[in-house]
Amino acid sequence: MKKNIAILVLVFVAVGAVWFWDSPGKKPEEETKAGVAVGLAGDIPSAPSPKANRYAPPFSLASLDGTTSYEVGGKRDKALIVNFWAAWCGPCEVEAPDLKDIYEKHKDKLDLYAVNATNFDKLREAKDFVKEQEIVFPVLTDAKGIAGDLYKVSAYPVSFIIDRNGVIRHRIEGVIEREQWELYLQEVINS
Repeated sequence: MKKNIAILVLVFVAVGAVWFWDSPGKKPEEETKAGVAVGLAGDIPSAPSPKANRYAPPFSLASLDGTTSYEVGGKRDKALIVNFWAAWCGPCEVEAPDLKDIYEKHKDKLDLYAVNATNFDKLREAKDFVKEQEIVFPVLTDAKGIAGDLYKVSAYPVSFIIDRNGVIRHRIEGVIEREQWELYLQEVINS
């Protein structure tokens, strides 16, 4: 009986933690007071959040080789994919060829930043992964997990398609078919 009660308490704590983690931190009335911007899909709350039709939370990270810094957040010249991945992630390895093809096909209208979960990964393994996969788009390191936390990444891969206005249009968890990528991208690139 005590064991069942303990399990029930743990379930309630887990559900509460998920609810707290996923909550934007403001009530709808407070979001209205904070201001609303008009975007392609209607009103966009001004407070950044890692959800579709919200402004992308801003961050800046160094490249894998440490020579360049890349920023996410705000208006851009091109649409952007931010892909969170890890070298030990099997689905990330499956997804890599599609991301390479997408980047090559759309690089005149699209940037792609691959954010390595360096706080859960080894830098050497990340570099080996990039070399094996022949990745040519920017690879960023998230050594402290700051970007992963901002974007509430709890599993890999997770990708965000962000329009030129800095608004997240799609949050993609896991691997999706290439055709679905193209549908999402055409919607954002052509807008």
